[in-house]
Amino acid sequence: MSVRLRFAPSPTGHLHVGGARTALYNYLYAKKMGGQFILRVEDTDLERSTEEALKMQISDLTWLGLKWDEGVDPVTLEGFGPHGPYRQSLRKQIYFEHAQRLLEQGKAYYDFRTDEELEALKQAATAEGEFQRTPRPEKIYSKAEAEAKIAKGEKAAIRFRVDEVRDYKLQDIVRGEVVFPSDMVGDFVILRSNGMPVYNFCCAIDDALMKITHVLRAEEHLSNTLRQQMLYEAFGYPQPQFGHLSLVLGADRQKLSKRHGATSCHEYMERGYLPEALLNFVALLGWSTTDDKEIFSIKELISAFTLDRFNPAGAVFDEEKLKWMNATHLRALDHQVLWKMLEPRLKTQGIEVPADSAWVDRALGLFKTYMETLEDAAKLFQPIDDRLYSIKEDAAEVFTWDTTKKVLLAWKQGLESASDYMTTEDFEKLQNSIKDSCAVKGKNLFMPIRVAVIGQPHGAELKILVPLLHKKSLLKRVEICLQKCN
Repeated sequence: MSVRLRFAPSPTGHLHVGGARTALYNYLYAKKMGGQFILRVEDTDLERSTEEALKMQISDLTWLGLKWDEGVDPVTLEGFGPHGPYRQSLRKQIYFEHAQRLLEQGKAYYDFRTDEELEALKQAATAEGEFQRTPRPEKIYSKAEAEAKIAKGEKAAIRFRVDEVRDYKLQDIVRGEVVFPSDMVGDFVILRSNGMPVYNFCCAIDDALMKITHVLRAEEHLSNTLRQQMLYEAFGYPQPQFGHLSLVLGADRQKLSKRHGATSCHEYMERGYLPEALLNFVALLGWSTTDDKEIFSIKELISAFTLDRFNPAGAVFDEEKLKWMNATHLRALDHQVLWKMLEPRLKTQGIEVPADSAWVDRALGLFKTYMETLEDAAKLFQPIDDRLYSIKEDAAEVFTWDTTKKVLLAWKQGLESASDYMTTEDFEKLQNSIKDSCAVKGKNLFMPIRVAVIGQPHGAELKILVPLLHKKSLLKRVEICLQKCN
């Protein structure tokens, strides 16, 4: 039987990097085994789930390149595939029919107690130091009696009956054998009094009807597994193989949250990270290969991925390592691909640079080794734009030196006889000749030239920048500086 794995987010905002890792692991195993990867949307929490949030999450998954075989269409948000609907809010009739099946078999019952009554029971148990398991009602109505009361306007939740006291065992892919005593939980709600189904009920039914074979999900879902096992058993549905992934931690070894900084894929996209680098990084948070290799393409991850290399211990999200990994992926990009990513960012920043492909290729060859993220490009390319050149306040001291005008005149003279674009060697040769002819060195040599190139005495390395500036630009800039010397 073909493997089928799913990612089932709740649409409450942009995709968290922990969610991206969960999606990735399910995707990798599905692809490794030639199976299907399904996107199901768990949107029964009507207060928090929105269409806008769903679009945000789908946009993040699309940016990551995790293409699903069935589920919610990324454009229309309609379902596609043989096991829909793929949004839980559209499956309420399915859940209702399953609840009725349990009622008819005596495996569930209607509970007419109000929220206030249940809260009072909870507080009483707390006061006596007892385990806060909801007790069964004193009277359980037959299905016919309960439906008659509901027809008169009374409200009731539906609870699953937990009668048999025994251990439930789970052979977890990540954690090995886990044992759940059934008395960990009391009779639990499967349909609320407003008719909305609860998470565990929906999840078990959906995984069964969608023929999910493996569920890789976050550690915090481990406690949900007992209820879901009970439901699989009650319906006679096969249970998928579960793997509960380690937590993603911040540097303080607490669960990663917004207090640690960026936590959503969207934030990393905006900050200029590459999707393949982010996927590479999160893949190694709680999973490893048999060697020390750290840089992977998505195809290499699919090839290397196995279910026996998970680590149940929490994995620390190291921002510096992510940045290094991103820089490594970025520098390996074809220049045409990289420029397609950079050009819109530069335009957004109002930076204009030469458009011819030879210049772009040369610029990227020089600049990309100084880039860790796409966001770094603006600072590197900004000095190229003549419109943005100006002499900054911190250059004022340079114009008080007696030797500055002499250095600038020598710089101008050297430019006039230079080719349209100097090489790094040409620049260094000219700078050395100015050092000798003007009998200057150190800051009295370097700073006036730097001001004549970027408008300030500190900043970009000139041996990288000068070869990208046409001599007309350099001459125009040195003239502006010479006017300040008069």
